[in-house]
Amino acid sequence: MRTMRLTGLMRKEVLEIFRDPSSIAIAFLLPLVLLLIFGYGVSLDARSIAVATVVDQPTELTASFLAQLQHSPWFDPIRYSDFGAAERAVLRGDASAVLWLRSDFTRDSIRAGNAPVHLVVNGVDPNQASIIRNYINGALQVWMAQQAVASGAPMSVPVQADTRVWFNPALRSRESLIPGLIAILMTLIGALLTALVISREWERGTMEGIMVTPVARTEILLGKLIPYFALGMGGMALSTAMAVLLFGVPLRGSLLVLAAAAALFLLTALGMGLLISVIARSQFVAAMIAIVTTFLPAFILSGFIFDIRTMPLPLQVLTHIIAARYFVAILKSTFLAGDIPALLLANGAGMAILCTAFLGIALARFRKRLD
Repeated sequence: MRTMRLTGLMRKEVLEIFRDPSSIAIAFLLPLVLLLIFGYGVSLDARSIAVATVVDQPTELTASFLAQLQHSPWFDPIRYSDFGAAERAVLRGDASAVLWLRSDFTRDSIRAGNAPVHLVVNGVDPNQASIIRNYINGALQVWMAQQAVASGAPMSVPVQADTRVWFNPALRSRESLIPGLIAILMTLIGALLTALVISREWERGTMEGIMVTPVARTEILLGKLIPYFALGMGGMALSTAMAVLLFGVPLRGSLLVLAAAAALFLLTALGMGLLISVIARSQFVAAMIAIVTTFLPAFILSGFIFDIRTMPLPLQVLTHIIAARYFVAILKSTFLAGDIPALLLANGAGMAILCTAFLGIALARFRKRLD
C-alpha cells in the first residue's frame, strides 16, 4: 500500500464531500432533526391522563380523593354528571378511563376501611391501560393510608413496599429513548454515507477511471472509508452534545469509553454500507437496501423501544446479527448507569465480530473489474 496513493484517494473523497453537501446533511442535519423530533415530540411518559370521574353522592371523602387525583401529575380528572356521559367521552376519545365513585364509596370507607371504585379503561393502547390501572390503584391505596392516619384508625398492610428506581429516578422516557436513538442514527448515517459512495462512482462513470489506475482495491475502500468515518464521528459528537446539553440526559460513564464504542460501531455500520455499495450499482437501489437492511432492523430489533427479552425466541436469536443491539446496550449503560466492564466487553466483542465480517466480505466482493 502506497501512502501517497491512499492520501490522494482520501483527498478526492473529501473534495467530493464538499462538492456534494448531501453527505454533510446526512452526517449532521439528519441527527439534528431526528433528535429534535424524538426528544420533544415522542414521549412514553404517562402524564396528564384525562380521566372521566363520576360521583353518585358527593361527600368530603369523595372530594378528598378527587383532590388527590387533581394534584397528581399523572391525571387530569374531568367531572361528568353520570356514567353514560363519561362512557361517551371515552368513546369520543376525550378521556382514557372512567372512574366511578358509587354511592357506597363513603360508607365502605368509614365502616370497612375499604373504598371500592368502578374503573373502566380504554384498552386500545394496552400499555397505557395497564399504567392507568396501576396508577389509580396506587393513588387509592395512598389515599386510604392517609385517611387511616388522619382518623387514627389502624390500617392493616400485609406488605410494605419500599420502591427505589435505579439509573432513571424521574422515570423520564426521554432519558431512555435518546441514547437508543443515537445508535439508530449512527446506523443510518454510517450505512447511507458509504452505501452511496461506490454506487455513485458507477453511475457517474468515474469508476472506470479508478479501475485503470495502479491503486489496490484495499486502497480504494480505505480511501472512501476514512473520510466518512471522520464525518460519522462528527455526527456522533453532535448527537452526544445534544443529548447531554439540550435534553439533559446524564452521561455517567467515561467519554473515552463512549468514543471507543462509537468508533467500533461506526466502522461496523460503514462496513455494512460498503458491502451494499459493492453489490448495488445504483444510488437509489443502494439507499433502499440500506434503509431496509440496516435502519428498520435496528429500529425494531435492537432493544431501542421493544425489550428483546419479550420477543419470540427466533427473533431473539436474530437480534445477535443486528449490530445496533450491542451499541444500544452500551449507550444506555454508559449514559444512565456508568461503565460496566462485563457489559462493555460482551457487547464490544459482538460489534468487533460483525465489523470484521462486514469489512471482510466487502473487501472480498470488491473486484477491479467492470463486469
